[in-house]
Amino acid sequence: MRTLPLLSALALVLAAPGAATAQTASITGNEIRADIGFLADDLLEGRDAGTRGYDIAARYVAARFETLGLQQALPGSWYQPVTLAVARLDKDTTPSLTIAGKRFTDDVAISAFGRELKQSLSGQAVFVGYGLKSDREKINDYAGLNLHGKFAVALAGSPVGMPSEIGAHLASEKSLAAQEAGAIGLITIPSDALLSRTPWEKLRERAQSPTVSWLDKQGQPFVRTPGIRGTAYADAAAAEALLAGSGKNLAMIRAQAAKKGGRPKGFALKPTVQLDRASTVETAPSSNVLAVLPGSDPALSHEYVLLMAHLDHLGIKESAKGPDKIYNGAMDNASGVATMLAVAKAFAESGERPKRSILFAAVTAEEDGLLGSQFLAKNPVLPAGAKLVGVVNLDMPILTYDFQDVVAFGAEHSTLGPIVAKAAKAEGISLSPDPLPAEGLFTRSDHYRFVQEGVPAVFLMTGFAGPGKEAFEHFLKTDYHQPSDQMSLPFHWEAAAKFAKVNYAIAREIADEPEAPRWYKGDFFGDAFAPDAPKAVKP
Repeated sequence: MRTLPLLSALALVLAAPGAATAQTASITGNEIRADIGFLADDLLEGRDAGTRGYDIAARYVAARFETLGLQQALPGSWYQPVTLAVARLDKDTTPSLTIAGKRFTDDVAISAFGRELKQSLSGQAVFVGYGLKSDREKINDYAGLNLHGKFAVALAGSPVGMPSEIGAHLASEKSLAAQEAGAIGLITIPSDALLSRTPWEKLRERAQSPTVSWLDKQGQPFVRTPGIRGTAYADAAAAEALLAGSGKNLAMIRAQAAKKGGRPKGFALKPTVQLDRASTVETAPSSNVLAVLPGSDPALSHEYVLLMAHLDHLGIKESAKGPDKIYNGAMDNASGVATMLAVAKAFAESGERPKRSILFAAVTAEEDGLLGSQFLAKNPVLPAGAKLVGVVNLDMPILTYDFQDVVAFGAEHSTLGPIVAKAAKAEGISLSPDPLPAEGLFTRSDHYRFVQEGVPAVFLMTGFAGPGKEAFEHFLKTDYHQPSDQMSLPFHWEAAAKFAKVNYAIAREIADEPEAPRWYKGDFFGDAFAPDAPKAVKP
């Protein structure tokens, strides 16, 4: 039964594109079905980054780009090589934290570290509250504390009541704040809120998984904070041992943190801490697949709009329950890649090139920590004098119902919001606000790597109107990151075509606007990552 979508998809690769009489006439549900059917086929073994299955998927996308007559973004190649470094804990040793002379292995969670294969790191420790720092928000949990050469010990997450996207961003920057303060390591105490979402045993299980990064120009696994040489979680007895002699205990700190606006203050800790672990590292070649549609306007063609989707998924896991061990990732994210390919085809066959240039990217290793997008953001491929002005990210649109609205996470931060709303409205689709603000989704997908470089971005998904909320929640509960995310899901192929048409309209509108996207004046992300860029007044 799986051979039919495979053969039909290969036929699409080999077929030459015909002329389109209308800009979106070439977008059909059948073609999207063929692309998803190929990418989610068992033969690709779940498209895990650094595996043969991913490489086959990458070759397929490159063939589709070539068939559409797009140009290579790199000289002579559709591929941007990304060498992945996969670090695993040494099976013969048990990672540990020794606190005041007592060794802990069960109440700690310690991951592999590819930059130091055998490590014994020791020092004093300082409790730093949530460990947040932001000049704009007038937050500095390190004020008055001496962290030089010491471990920072921080509560997980951010204060109750802090705006979710700001809190998610500041929480993701804790290692950077600790490094700037002079710390050598970061030990996280899980909050009640974290443990309610992710039980301690699950945190421990995640720590046993490989740690993946990409190799930098020096051949080292890339990390944003090389000064932070040791990281760990500490719970229960280990956390109590850290606090011993301070006059505080774990229950007191968690109780204060659970209150709205609760901000435990920092203080020096008495015990000496030592982190011990051993790791092994292997490398795996992978790649981002890139293509360019040059812009038509001489005054604007040096400005690029990036339309992207991650190509990887989770591969094969023997730990999967049931006989099916292949995580095909049909919705996550073959659907996003197929949507991007449909939009690229519509542009190529429209007979009217956009004014700005468009960079199409199918990126690797999103599931390992947004790595392919980070590599592309840190190693841009645009020609000299060119500038990336906006990013549209397609990640896991739920295509099982006839959606009536779309959600553009991040739309409220820049002029991309009105542009997206205008284009969607022209297609009869409304733009809805973030339905899950507590999740901080704007900071959790590939576009965010470009936000961190100062580029306005949106992350597009099908909306929650009508049956949308139920469909989304059902997928998350039943199929997300499960072998059941495959072609047997009840795809609504007309809705898939509609989603692609909306995204074509959005990409076209961004590319043809007289003015490039701008951050809004006073926006947190614009101020944090593009403080000197021109800003727009928010309507």
